[in-house]
Order: sequence, then C-alpha cells, then structure tokens
Amino acid sequence: MMKLKFLKSVSVLGALLAIPAYAHHSFAMFDFNNTLTIKATVKEFRWTNPHVVLLVEGSAKPGTAPEVWSMELTSPGNLTRVGWSRRSFKPGDHIELEFNPLRDGKHGGAFRKATLLETGQVLSSNLRDAEKPGLK
Repeated sequence: MMKLKFLKSVSVLGALLAIPAYAHHSFAMFDFNNTLTIKATVKEFRWTNPHVVLLVEGSAKPGTAPEVWSMELTSPGNLTRVGWSRRSFKPGDHIELEFNPLRDGKHGGAFRKATLLETGQVLSSNLRDAEKPGLK
C-alpha cells in the first residue's frame, strides 16, 4: 500500500514537472539565416509569459499595402533584466524593426531589435547586445 502511494506521488510530480517543458516550443519555425528589416507602426505590445509579443503594421516590400506582423520575443523576465518594461512600446510608435522571419512565409518572426524612429532609442531582445533604454 505504501509503495502504491509513493508511485502515485512520483507520477503526479513527474507530470507536473513535464508541463512547462511541454508548453514550451521550438524555435525551428524561424529562419535564423535570414534577417528582414521593415518600417512599421506598433499596434499592440503584449507583456505576457512565456513570450512577449509585438504586433506591428508594416510592409516588407516598398509600395505594397501594410499588413499586420506578429513578432515573438523572449520572456518578460529576460527583457526586464536588460531594461525593458511593459511600456517599452506604445500603440502608434513608429519603429524600424529587424527580425528573423517565419520559415513558412507568414507575417511574423523572431524579434531581433527595433529603433524608435522618434527618439532613435534601440531596443534589443538579445541579452548580449541589448542597450538599456535611455542610454543611447
């Protein structure tokens, strides 16, 4: 009987520990050998776990109609460590956005950095080369 309780406890613990690993996804969907840069307008900035999301409206090709693009970033915790906050982007901000596109050609990608065109401030999600906001 005691052995059965122990096995049940270990099974439940194992299942609970597996949930975060199961919820996290691969970054294989992004083409890290290709980098795109677009001028865009921020539509929404979602400061959420496990990944922050930036929605922008812009065109990848000059002369084409703007479209909504979805950028995936790292976690709020990682971004906070390099000086970001939930107010780093506001709807209506005009930015130059650098990202690694989705492999399937859809409008999205892995955020690399953005320059706020009004101030010249550069925001990077890369912990190695991020500049703290306000330092540039």
